[in-house]
Amino acid sequence: MSAAADPTPTTATAVWLHGVVAGTATPAGLPGIAGTPVRAVTAAGLVAVVSDAPLSEYGEAALRRNLEDLAWLERAARAHHAVVDALSRSGAVVPARLATVHSDDDRVARVLVERHDELAGTLARLAGRAEWGVKGYVVPGATPRVEEPAGGGGAGAAYLRRRKAQLSAREEGQRVAADGAAAVHAALAGYAVAARRHAPQDRRLSGAPTAMVLNGAYLVDRDRWDGFAALARELAEGHPEVRLELTGPWPPYSFVAEPEAEPAWA
Repeated sequence: MSAAADPTPTTATAVWLHGVVAGTATPAGLPGIAGTPVRAVTAAGLVAVVSDAPLSEYGEAALRRNLEDLAWLERAARAHHAVVDALSRSGAVVPARLATVHSDDDRVARVLVERHDELAGTLARLAGRAEWGVKGYVVPGATPRVEEPAGGGGAGAAYLRRRKAQLSAREEGQRVAADGAAAVHAALAGYAVAARRHAPQDRRLSGAPTAMVLNGAYLVDRDRWDGFAALARELAEGHPEVRLELTGPWPPYSFVAEPEAEPAWA
């Protein structure tokens, strides 16, 4: 995510960038970030899909403040993604980073001109493809039970032995699940056009009862989506130590330039 923004202009609105497409049509009546209809800014043969954003909420200072508000951030992310998702159903799209705001249409057009080759190349690479996600979670008890070591001593010593055995079993389960996740990722990556393995989400964020060991994203050709889903099901059956969760198709967020590697939008 990025709070990139031009210095606050004197006009009442700024321009929120949703993404860049190659076509000229934008979804009719689709609401943008502030409920205003999305519209197109065209330059250098590319189309930036934008919506007008009131400076009172999306100006530089207000935006930085609002990005600290999780409820506001969730609403903004949902509205932004709805536009990108609609665009992706019509063709290739280069999604903009969340909270990419420009001062006016001229600035947006300048970005299209300055980054034309990069954006056009990315659109060509993404055409006819979509992102699929596969998450993997540890399955408790999927590994052989570690026997409690025998030993003398009183109740305290027996308790410590049980705790040690439990910890050993948990560590072994994590290791086996991690190995399984690596095998799953390798197989899926071999089927996909491109793959990214993101850092596992914290359990508080994922909401899962067990640890995440795979957070993969896969760029898959449209005519191979069914095969990819079938492969994921086959891998789930072959790796009972990992619970797999398949989602998609999604806009290709994971397969555009990373924020730290790309020129700033604004």
